[in-house]
Amino acid sequence: MPPTMLLSCESISKSYGVKPLFADLSLGLCEGDHVGLIGPNGSGKSTLLKILAGLDEPDRGSRSVRRQVRIGYVPQEPSFSAAHTVEEALSSVLLDEGLDPHEHGSRMAKALSLGGFVRVDQSVATLSGGWKKRLAIAQSLMLEPDVLLMDEPTNHLDVEGILWLERMLQAEPHAFLVVSHDRRFLESVASRIWELNRCYPNGVFQATGRYSDFLEQRDAVLQAQADYQASLANRVRREVEWLRRGPKARTTKAKARVDEAGRLIDELQTIESRRAQSTAEIDFTASGRKSKQLLVATRLGKSLDGKPIVTDLELRLGPGERIGLLGPNGSGKTTLLKLLAGTLPPDTGSITRADRLRIVTFEQHRESLDQQATLRRSLTPAGDAVVYQDRSIHVISWAKRFLFKPEQLDLPVSRLSGGEQARLFIARLMLQPADLLILDEPTNDLDIPTLDVLEESLLEFTGALVLVTHDRWLLDRVSTRLLALEGEGRAEWFADYAQWEAKQARKSAGGKRTPVGNSASCETAKRKGLSYREQQEWDTIEQKILEAEEVEAACQAAATDRAIASSADMLQERYAGLQAAQAEVERLYARWAELEDKRSKVMSKAQS
Repeated sequence: MPPTMLLSCESISKSYGVKPLFADLSLGLCEGDHVGLIGPNGSGKSTLLKILAGLDEPDRGSRSVRRQVRIGYVPQEPSFSAAHTVEEALSSVLLDEGLDPHEHGSRMAKALSLGGFVRVDQSVATLSGGWKKRLAIAQSLMLEPDVLLMDEPTNHLDVEGILWLERMLQAEPHAFLVVSHDRRFLESVASRIWELNRCYPNGVFQATGRYSDFLEQRDAVLQAQADYQASLANRVRREVEWLRRGPKARTTKAKARVDEAGRLIDELQTIESRRAQSTAEIDFTASGRKSKQLLVATRLGKSLDGKPIVTDLELRLGPGERIGLLGPNGSGKTTLLKLLAGTLPPDTGSITRADRLRIVTFEQHRESLDQQATLRRSLTPAGDAVVYQDRSIHVISWAKRFLFKPEQLDLPVSRLSGGEQARLFIARLMLQPADLLILDEPTNDLDIPTLDVLEESLLEFTGALVLVTHDRWLLDRVSTRLLALEGEGRAEWFADYAQWEAKQARKSAGGKRTPVGNSASCETAKRKGLSYREQQEWDTIEQKILEAEEVEAACQAAATDRAIASSADMLQERYAGLQAAQAEVERLYARWAELEDKRSKVMSKAQS
């Protein structure tokens, strides 16, 4: 039996002024659908979501909702009454929906638990952007919608918040449609992907499977379209040559061929206009410096308002090294970037930079952009040309590389969208040769095609890079090492994102992950439930875990200390040793959990 259709749109079209967003679009959400919606900036994703939510009307076409289906909607930028507390913001939604007052208490408790809110009396005005987004999501889920529509829900969330949202959506039995540029998030939560893009004949491409499956299916479809376009172009060329010969015979057959030639020409022009899309051309230019060490931080320490950010941090950067920074909001990632850039002095320790080191910085909030200046003057303060790689390029050509139209050049920066301002900032940075790139959230507001180009550019950059981003796909692909700020000045190095994620999984297991030091549980474990050999294993496993973790810590220190490494082979050998040590720690903890589980089951059975 096919799944029940809950929400659909038939042949809808929408334009703003003379600009069409999409035309004759038909889509449908069924029970249990977990859909990720992607597409380039300006393709109409947010507008489509509002139409599906019933907040906007299409110019043409219709929207259908199954009877009694409840729809939840989380906007890209949620708004709340500044006077409300967290509890009041949640209860106001319950009152607006007219739900049974007897259910308010249980729904409120569920929402607070889902969102992870501890203080219900906290003013909404004091919440960070990430916690406001959590509140908006909790508001929608509290109403138990049959279909949940979310527009860029990972915006403002730190990595911990994104993982929280992922876990929640992975367990969500109801249908949801989420607009996102976070490719790893889509890979984790979506079982179907829709790409809204005018390059497809019907304006949208639908793929079943994860985001990685979508990429494979999309490449096959685009290749088939390209092959058909090439075949059609050859047919049109032959027909145009026949038409130019001007056949004298005006028979019915010749007339039909003329009509068919006209139809083929029109079809080719339609396909070419659909495929005529551009992507930003991003290419950060390295200065070509040959120094092996660009920046060395020794015993670096910094506190803000009495809160330690880093303590005794050792960091070395050379050409080709790309360090990604991880940590929750407020952990000090931006502060560390400012220390490395030299705009903030350390409290303790020292930072040694290579002579005449060229540092180029991407600011998270783009403070250096003059919102009143025109796009033209932001790209080139004087004249009508920029100098890139020792070549003079007209400002119109330079603007086109970043998808700006000539008529936009005299617009003030304040009139540009978030994605356009991000591209403008990158266009300015590319004009500065760099030894070290320091990028603080460069991916905010960028669409997936631009993210792909940015990723390739960073991989090709030959200087050093320090990157902060919530885009874990980009972080994992680009970074050669990860540095996680854990709070209270603690920092830890990781080889890749998967290793950091495994550490977080162990931490989230809580007390079950740390058997060491609990003597009461050790004595209890010696009761019935374990065989003689298992009892012997249990008696020694804590000590083995301690010893394995000491080996892991030693391997971690050796692998990240470039000062005592004499060769790349030695570094590779140390990383291999680190991975083996980590695997042994994981094995011992898994075995400890297995023995503990067996003992607990037998004890529970005996007590019952």
